[in-house]
Amino acid sequence: MANIGFIGLGIMGAPMAGHLIAGGNKVFTSAHRKPAPSELVSKGLESKGSPKEVAEAADIVIIMVPDTPQVEEVLFADDGVAKGLSKGKIVIDMSSISPIATKEFAAKINKLGCEYLDAPVSGGQVGAKAASLTIMVGGSDATFNKVKPVFDLMGKNVTLVGGNGDGQTTKVANQIIVALTIEAVAEGLLFASKAGADPVKVRQALMGGLATSRILELHGERMIKRTFNPGFRIELHQKDLNLALQGAKSLGVSLPNTATAQELFNACAANGGKAWDHSGMVRALELMANHQVAPDPS
Repeated sequence: MANIGFIGLGIMGAPMAGHLIAGGNKVFTSAHRKPAPSELVSKGLESKGSPKEVAEAADIVIIMVPDTPQVEEVLFADDGVAKGLSKGKIVIDMSSISPIATKEFAAKINKLGCEYLDAPVSGGQVGAKAASLTIMVGGSDATFNKVKPVFDLMGKNVTLVGGNGDGQTTKVANQIIVALTIEAVAEGLLFASKAGADPVKVRQALMGGLATSRILELHGERMIKRTFNPGFRIELHQKDLNLALQGAKSLGVSLPNTATAQELFNACAANGGKAWDHSGMVRALELMANHQVAPDPS
């Protein structure tokens, strides 16, 4: 059993923390922003007054917040995690943030005599609830091996891809591929529906061929059933594609289709959809076609 701090109990963080508790670990969180979820408190989650107090109580501190500024605040504010760390403790950032900032954060934590892993995830709310997340880890072999049993409680595909920052780089690549695949599924189903074919049967047929994918399976179904509650919010995918496009500019790489996918997300957000599931990208294409893949439920 380990003493684990978990800061960021949102739609993904809460079930992830729940799996750690179910695995026999003592889990602490910070109630400095809002009260801990009652369903986790009833299972043994203990609240502390600040991230600093969480770090003092835990041997491993996990962070799962929306973006780079929030990670920086949790780590380095006056009552942040860094102020409560002592030598030998481990910080794991499972948020999806800037690879460049990640390297800077890791260096600061290392100077305190502590270890740092960046470990962003893929799989969304479904994967978080099912403990089937893909976890992409950057950091040292020794630290990774030490906390691998903790990762195994939350995910099924756990890979050390390199040093600090490489986990975040892998997540950015993942988000490029996911966005472009959502766009491809949306275009295919929209084309089929506009041509008069039944999108339900089209999707069923495509699931047996080379075009099959988890996105066709899960998000194609969302597009047909019009279930755009997250899931993974468009505004978060916009943030990830911003990281991709900013990184591409600094590397001198052109990502033209990533830019197109971002513009489609921007169109959704402009039409009130920043909190839609990212499968809602189809709605931007539907607006241009003046046609929906399927009618809204009556």
